[in-house]
Amino acid sequence: MKYARFLLVAALLATPMFARADEAPLFVPQWLGAQYTFIDQHQYSLHSPYAGALSLRPDGDTERSHTFGAYFGVALPAHFQFYFDVEMFKGEGVSGATGLGGLTNGDVIRSGSAGLPKKPYVARRYLRWSLPLGDEASDIERAQDQLPGSQAARRIEVKIGKMAVSDDFDKNRYAGGTRSQFMDWSLFNNTAWDFAADTRGYTDGVMIALVNPTWTLRYGIYRMPYEANGQKLVSSLGDSNGQQLELTLQPHADGAVLRLLAFRNTARMGIYRDAIAVALATGQVPDIHADDAPDRHKYGFAVNGELPLADHGDTGLFMRAGWNDGRTESFVFTEVDRSLSGGFQLSGAHWGRDADHVAVALAIDALSSAHRDYLALGGNGFVLGDGALHYGREQIVEAYYSFAPVAHLTISPDVQYIRNPGYNHDRGPARFAGVRAHVEF
Repeated sequence: MKYARFLLVAALLATPMFARADEAPLFVPQWLGAQYTFIDQHQYSLHSPYAGALSLRPDGDTERSHTFGAYFGVALPAHFQFYFDVEMFKGEGVSGATGLGGLTNGDVIRSGSAGLPKKPYVARRYLRWSLPLGDEASDIERAQDQLPGSQAARRIEVKIGKMAVSDDFDKNRYAGGTRSQFMDWSLFNNTAWDFAADTRGYTDGVMIALVNPTWTLRYGIYRMPYEANGQKLVSSLGDSNGQQLELTLQPHADGAVLRLLAFRNTARMGIYRDAIAVALATGQVPDIHADDAPDRHKYGFAVNGELPLADHGDTGLFMRAGWNDGRTESFVFTEVDRSLSGGFQLSGAHWGRDADHVAVALAIDALSSAHRDYLALGGNGFVLGDGALHYGREQIVEAYYSFAPVAHLTISPDVQYIRNPGYNHDRGPARFAGVRAHVEF
């Protein structure tokens, strides 16, 4: 009950003294929305001839997670807007959210190793500026981090402050929201894209976009964490940063979309081959963290596509492909160096339930040769470490049904099947079943 009171208090504070969200007046804060997501997930027992500190638990596991959020915005003069979001989480993922490249609960926070307090925190706090470049405009409705009103079809857009990099990059209509779509990490983001973030998934930075009706070019630069999977960010962008450039092509409104992304990270990272060389020389287990040094680089590329087929776009296909150099350690998101995924969403309009949909997808994740050799010698990353490795690509299948019994509520049974969990042919397969309830206002 105390978690529900958190959202209720936020709503009560916002409602009487804040303006109606469809008015969008200057200087008056507006409550844009709130959400609660509950996930109950079970991991079945799996074949496990050996295990390390970061392996999936051989005997299985059942965990529950809760996330809460309240979202606010205010319109300012000269095309400025300010957004402020508060979130909270409880619970954790199965097996401590370790043992896989494609972790199975995208809404969970890795709190164990980072020791994050489970209390309200500021998720986003940023200023947005938009400069119209023409008279053509469209109306937009209230949504999370979106004030209602009119928006120019051609514009320059700038965001600065605390935000999530994935708010603006690698978006996908069919596989971009873990609270209502696919839950596996390899299906709601490109896992080979190691974007800047703290442990909770947020960072400080700047995003600049040139938006047109048929194409958009975005550039972002953000602060990296001081260490892998760390909550502490570097003091300035000059110390280390994550940069990305993305071109979005959409020749026809509501038609096919293609996104091309390139990224380059500079951070205090270790190099897999150097850590292996030290281990072979000393007879010890390799430790990538001990090799951390400033001004190391990681770069990569990603492709992201969506293809609406029918039902006003509610039925369609999606795909992603990603690659990074795999030379320096996986640092922020998860431990994947190459990724390929694709899937299908079918609208419930075909059986008389327009608000429902069913979806199924497949993802294949892989490691660079240096990364797999490091794990084979017993090295640990921040989500992987079986103590040894008989390498095989991690193969993931996920299916879910999104059932909307009433407005604002979806209930989603979800199943996942993973071969070679943690890229280890000696382990698994791993099976997961869960149910997700999501309330959004």
